[in-house]
Amino acid sequence: MREASFVKQNKEKWIGFENALDNNAKINPDDLASYYIQLTNDLSYAQTYYPGSKTLLYLNSLASQAHQKIYTTKKESKNKIISFWRDEFPLFFYQYHKTLLYAFLIFMSAVIIGAISTLNDDSFVRLILGDAYVNMTIENIENGEPMAVYKSGSNIGSFLGITINNIRVAIIAFAFGVLFSVGTIWILFSNGIMLGAFITFFYNYGILEKTSTVWLHGTIEISVIVIAGCAGLVMGNSFLFPKTFSRRIAFMKGAKDGLKIVVSTIPFFIIAGFIEGFITRYGEQMPWFIAYGIILISLFVIVYYYIIYPILLHKASNIELNEVQSKLIPKPELT
Repeated sequence: MREASFVKQNKEKWIGFENALDNNAKINPDDLASYYIQLTNDLSYAQTYYPGSKTLLYLNSLASQAHQKIYTTKKESKNKIISFWRDEFPLFFYQYHKTLLYAFLIFMSAVIIGAISTLNDDSFVRLILGDAYVNMTIENIENGEPMAVYKSGSNIGSFLGITINNIRVAIIAFAFGVLFSVGTIWILFSNGIMLGAFITFFYNYGILEKTSTVWLHGTIEISVIVIAGCAGLVMGNSFLFPKTFSRRIAFMKGAKDGLKIVVSTIPFFIIAGFIEGFITRYGEQMPWFIAYGIILISLFVIVYYYIIYPILLHKASNIELNEVQSKLIPKPELT
């Protein structure tokens, strides 16, 4: 390819990248890394076919600038943690909304299977939840306290035990993604069947409304398990579908991205554990509007932070980048 054709074909991409770097535009770190890889590929091509050219000098300079942007160690800002939760993670997670949808559909399919199976076979719930739990719950129902299991133990002990267990489930859902996503799908599926069987079990006894007590903490708990499942799919799918990367590089990137998603769930698991340890035990005595208020607020927070807010942030980021690019004056050597 002639040098003029090579420049014409890639000039817009280089200029946009340079402008974004010069103006410190907000770019998703993973997109920044992807642009850098494309730039180094172009640089390698120019070194081979256009040695000593102005194009090569320009790409060398741009690659150096990008390298410093990505790899230079900077002093951590006091607001780094706040910035991560407020800007970096939501903007990063936007790219995985489709994967989150797949995780949700897998989980809900399992919930439906669990519910239908329990409706048609009374023994199914024992197979899924175990005889000990089912017998204990039936005894509690007969004693007029179907949710007595949530009143046992101390507040602090329940909070710590529940939180640690929930985080363990999330880590397992993520880690099993290493089995080409099949392990994560199994975790989502098994938990979905358990939920469907549990809800239908109470429905069969005519006390479905009592499950609102469970949803006080379950709204966040179940939602975040699905999000952890999304993390596992991100890691597993990165190996199955590496796109333009080698499988090794793609898998390393997928594992890193998945881990970041799992880390984002920890505060929510802590909140769910707190609710279950300190609030759920009083759910049956709680006024209905307070109980459903907690449930709706919990659902809104999850949906807003993981779905709505990333979309809004992504749109704002694109607007900012477009404004930056519209002010660009091409460099003389590229004309």
